[in-house]
Formats: sequence, structure tokens, C-alpha cells
Amino acid sequence: IGSTLARRLVHDGRNVLLVARNADKLAPLAAELNQPALTCEAADSSVLLEALERAAEQTDGYLGIVNCIGSLLLKPAHATSDDEFRRVVETNLFTAFAAVRAGAKLLRDRGGSIILFSSAAAEIGVQNHEAIAAAKAGVIGLARSAAATYAPYNVRVNVVAPGLTRTEMTRRIWDNAGAAAASTELHALGRFGEPEQIASAAAWLLDPANDWTTGQVLTVDGGLSRVLPKRRPSA
Repeated sequence: IGSTLARRLVHDGRNVLLVARNADKLAPLAAELNQPALTCEAADSSVLLEALERAAEQTDGYLGIVNCIGSLLLKPAHATSDDEFRRVVETNLFTAFAAVRAGAKLLRDRGGSIILFSSAAAEIGVQNHEAIAAAKAGVIGLARSAAATYAPYNVRVNVVAPGLTRTEMTRRIWDNAGAAAASTELHALGRFGEPEQIASAAAWLLDPANDWTTGQVLTVDGGLSRVLPKRRPSA
């Protein structure tokens, strides 16, 4: 989703600073898009602030920050170890907090948009999602509080909450016939999301034309969190 969003923004003429912790994965995208890149741990807000200051030097007065980080642990609570839960929280919630903390320091003087990523699983109970749902629900609470805190500075904080999207991270689900069938049945539209659809939502929130939106959760989930799917008759 992050790569797709970066490609879209560059195609639209935006300057983008790519940030990731894996240099081997980041370098090809940076070369493809001819955009600067920085390798760091996203939970380190001091390093992120340095990166954002570099990005600000390239912009034409508008700055957006998108934390596209996610993970997927499908286990019930009783089978989840302390280390597994800690990693899920650190990966998803700590990095979101670091993005807000670093972003707020930079954007208070100029305004802008911070976008965090949650999950439809934080808005509806889905079995075996306890750890990721807890972390992603925390992201929503963080965003709403930060939206209130930084609104006087014209800093908008919003959330994109996808349903099951066809990415490498979720390949083990959509590439398995049984798991894919069970998962699509949960979505009223009966299909997985695509990265382009999720990136489109983030791009909308980044667009200065939509700068009257803050504290919102834009759920792009094929109806998972709000619509009861109708069971299709067997062939």
C-alpha cells in the first residue's frame, strides 16, 4: 500500500521522501521513482523528525506524513505470547505515536496532514485478531486525540482502516483457497481490496483540497465492519 501510494503521489507531481527499515526493499522503489529514501526504525521519533525536516525542504509549502506500517498476527489471545503481543503493539502503535510526535513538532508552524493506518478489525470483532485489533484500536484513539490537540495549528490527523487487502503481507490468506473463501465471505462485496483502493483513500486525505477533514476514520473494507454479508446460494 505504501509503495502504491508513493507511485501515485510521484505520478501526480509530488515530492516524496521514502522511509523504511529494510534498505534492500526500499532501494529499488527509490530508484524506480527517483526519490530520496531513508532507512530507520519508524518507532524512533527523533530520527523521523530529522527525515521530515529533510522532506520539508523539498516541498512547496504543504507537507503530509503517512505511516503505512502494519502487521498480521492471527492468533487467539490465549495462544499469543507476551513477545508476540509486544511486537504487534510496537510495530503498529509505537510507530504511529512516533509519527504523530515527530510530525506535530514539524507541522505546528505550517499545518499539514498526518495519516495513520488502522484496520477494519479494530471496528468489528473478528476472531483470532485480538493482538492486532488492540494495537489498531489504539491507533484510532491516538489519532482522534491528536486531531483535537493539533487542530489549532491546522494539523489534521486522520486514519485509513482497510479490510483484507491483497498485499504480500496477506498472501498466505488470499493465496490459500480455503482461507480466501472464508475471508471473502466476511466482506459484503465478496472480494478482497486492492492496494490502489487503499492508496486512493490516503491520497484523498493528503489532498489540500480536503483540508476540512480531521479526526476521522476512513474505512475502506468492502463492507466488513458495517454491512452484514448475504450468504450466496450454493451452485
